[in-house]
Amino acid sequence: MTAQLGNVGNPNSLHASGRAARRVVEESRETVARAMGCRPGEVVFTSGGTESDNLALKGLYWSRIAEDPRRTRIISTTVEHHAVLDPLDWLGEEEGAEIVLTPVDRLGRIDLDALRVAVEADPDSVALVSVMWANNEVGTVQPIAEVVAIAHEHGIPVHTDAVQAVGQVPVDFATSGVDAMTLTGHKIGGPYGVGALLLRRDVELTALMHGGGQERDVRSGTIDAPAIAGFATACELAVKQQADLAVRLSGLRDRLVRKVQQVVPEAAYNGDPVSDVAHRLPGNAHLTFPGCEGDSLLMLLDARGIECSTGSACNAGVPQPSHVLLAMGCSDEQARASLRFSLGHTSTEADVLALVEAIGPVVERARAAGLTSKSLG
Repeated sequence: MTAQLGNVGNPNSLHASGRAARRVVEESRETVARAMGCRPGEVVFTSGGTESDNLALKGLYWSRIAEDPRRTRIISTTVEHHAVLDPLDWLGEEEGAEIVLTPVDRLGRIDLDALRVAVEADPDSVALVSVMWANNEVGTVQPIAEVVAIAHEHGIPVHTDAVQAVGQVPVDFATSGVDAMTLTGHKIGGPYGVGALLLRRDVELTALMHGGGQERDVRSGTIDAPAIAGFATACELAVKQQADLAVRLSGLRDRLVRKVQQVVPEAAYNGDPVSDVAHRLPGNAHLTFPGCEGDSLLMLLDARGIECSTGSACNAGVPQPSHVLLAMGCSDEQARASLRFSLGHTSTEADVLALVEAIGPVVERARAAGLTSKSLG
């Protein structure tokens, strides 16, 4: 990416600098395609996950309803990222779409029976199905193959937000059967502000932005060649190193959970307890600390140089319990007392030990602060 930042050619220009930039973009497209198991023509570059989700949901809905006005329903789940839930809300409020959110079990996994009932209630009215590959908060991996089988039985296209999954678990576009897949750069070690929507060539999709007709006329706008080069390299490396990374991270994650629960025995582990990549992201540890406010824990740990999250980073600063945990059957109090610890390629055993050393005193301080607050109230 750094090597490309000094080059100023527009990939859509015909002069030498433009052709050189175009070569970078197309070689990057081929790299992403090889890594993700798709054809180069199925890679649509975007500004990241949120744009890709919006493009898939709105574009597929508009295209499908233009073919058949009966297709007013969109089926998704209660635990999607807000990059999916918020566009769905907008489509419901502004475009008259009927949004059906399928429930999940206590592990955060979609209820396939409920999905089938929702689809078969009136399959001709379903525009699309959108189910995330893996949950960003609790790490639960969804049964995408089964979701695709249910939807495709009735010719319904399937979109999946795979932002959290790439590089952590095996992801292959062709074999997954999905019709559209969201990717982003910064989750796999690439730059911020770049990603892709993988879109099957035979799937019609209405564009959100109109202009120069770039990216199959699906996503107009001047193409960011340096960022795309960085994204493609990150994608290639993340997929190539996925198996080894998963083994290392799952080992670190399991030790983190075990040692934290030794210090704080009442801490509850959220999401699927099975460690293999078919069930849970290897770098995800999500814990509830009864009697604590998650925000207090976060700030106390941050003061010790340990960074974690109470939910999605895209929803940071909003004082509300996790919609994911509530959908999984947790109480409001439990949801507010939870933290997500994410491990990545730079994480080490020393990082785990630092958290274990800090968590006991931090939990005690958070509980004391909570008790003081209640007594003053």
